Amino acid sequence: MSQLRSDLWCAAFIRRHNDIGHMCVVSRKGDPIAGQIWIEVDHLNGTVSLFSPAPAIAVKEGSAERVFESRFERVEPQISKQRTDRELEFDPDIWIISLEMRTDDFGIEIIKHL
Repeated sequence: MSQLRSDLWCAAFIRRHNDIGHMCVVSRKGDPIAGQIWIEVDHLNGTVSLFSPAPAIAVKEGSAERVFESRFERVEPQISKQRTDRELEFDPDIWIISLEMRTDDFGIEIIKHL
């Protein structure tokens, strides 16, 4: 089973969060069909968390769900920015979603490191 297009997934994710009162925007648009999606969460206390797509080996075969892994948890914003900047040098087609929320229920599936 194939995944939903990146642009449609991002639009739905943003709409869902904005509808429940979280500030959520596209910080950077990537490839509309298959661009990787990275999510940066501002915890509104001076720290951010960064999530990137999980490795393919961590995703169940045939799953259409997007699965993420934690890159950084509650770090200074410049650490996250440096990481996304490095990724953009390698892959200019990624999407970056910015989400502001205090809780840890981001509405995504997050794997534990393998």
